[in-house]
Amino acid sequence: MSRLRNGDLLLIDAGAECDHYAADITRTFPISGRFTKPQKQLYELVLDAQLAAIEKVRPGIAWDQSHEVAIEVLTAGLVDLGILQGDVSALIADEAYKPFYMHRIGHWLGMDVHDVGEYKIEGKWRLLEPGMVLTIEPGLYIPEDCQEVSAKWRGIGIRIEDDILVTNDGCEVLSSSAPKTVQDIEALMRVN
Repeated sequence: MSRLRNGDLLLIDAGAECDHYAADITRTFPISGRFTKPQKQLYELVLDAQLAAIEKVRPGIAWDQSHEVAIEVLTAGLVDLGILQGDVSALIADEAYKPFYMHRIGHWLGMDVHDVGEYKIEGKWRLLEPGMVLTIEPGLYIPEDCQEVSAKWRGIGIRIEDDILVTNDGCEVLSSSAPKTVQDIEALMRVN
């Protein structure tokens, strides 16, 4: 165990329940109240991936389509930042992003934080239907000892998670009142 210091990030993955239904929200906060430039760059990349993935959620799309969109955004962003080098499509095919983004985009929500339900049916990704609730939670985690990247990126871990209801014509972000932009997080940190 260690103390949090200025310059560190605090990632809070919070589960909650109301009337027997579960919620699961993750936010990442700068201990000093402001993100450093590298933290901000990675945070905004994760947020871009999350927003693109949420935009994809609607009835009739396969469960993994929002994950695929997030991978595309994250991988292209990692190339833009110089963390990965090469052709984005080839890097995705080679899963070069996996040392920094090793989990899937989310999980079902309901009576439990990781609710029951199949992700594939007969070997095919399940199609989303109105009334389903899921999380969208991309992240980037740069190991502190990762010698393959510039020192400025090392030790930064960011995840942003929201709860999403599939509606008849798209989706609703159930956790939309929780601040998540860089500006909103930093403003929240300034409140006494």
